[in-house]
Amino acid sequence: MTKKCIAAGWGFAEATLFFILPDVLLSYFALERKERLMRLILWALAGAVAGGLIMYYWGFFAAETAWHWVEAVPAINSELMSRVGKQLGDTGATAIILGPLQGVPYKTYAVQAASVDIGTALFIGVSIAARLLRFVLIAFTARGISLVLMSHLKFSRKGMIIIWGSVWTVVYSLYFFYFPS
Repeated sequence: MTKKCIAAGWGFAEATLFFILPDVLLSYFALERKERLMRLILWALAGAVAGGLIMYYWGFFAAETAWHWVEAVPAINSELMSRVGKQLGDTGATAIILGPLQGVPYKTYAVQAASVDIGTALFIGVSIAARLLRFVLIAFTARGISLVLMSHLKFSRKGMIIIWGSVWTVVYSLYFFYFPS
């Protein structure tokens, strides 16, 4: 399977019911100096927006069922879902951009966006902005850090993978500690 298919698939999966962000994969791809990182980000974005649209329409046609499935995803609970609903009601589509930058899963917004009358075109537009911003920030930050560590501090590729794995282990350990289901 090619990297672009993996990126698109992971973006799609995380936008729906998978709970590990495409940031993990994109930051791994960023460890490779030769890789065309932006192209992989765009594939992850395409998958994420497609998954987001499925969640949007699932929330539109079967809101209660969609809510309960999303609520069953690790680190998501009814309190978070209610808070997201309130944010969407208060700030509209802006919440879809700001929430995921604060660690709130995109899928919680996608599944509730139609219920606050955010139209499909607006949803797609803010989804592109929200997902692209996050993916670019994480991937290119990882790229910059890896270039510094490999070039100036002479870390090997294996050393970089150990650091990458350790960072994500700590991030997810803390996330699930502070945001239990």
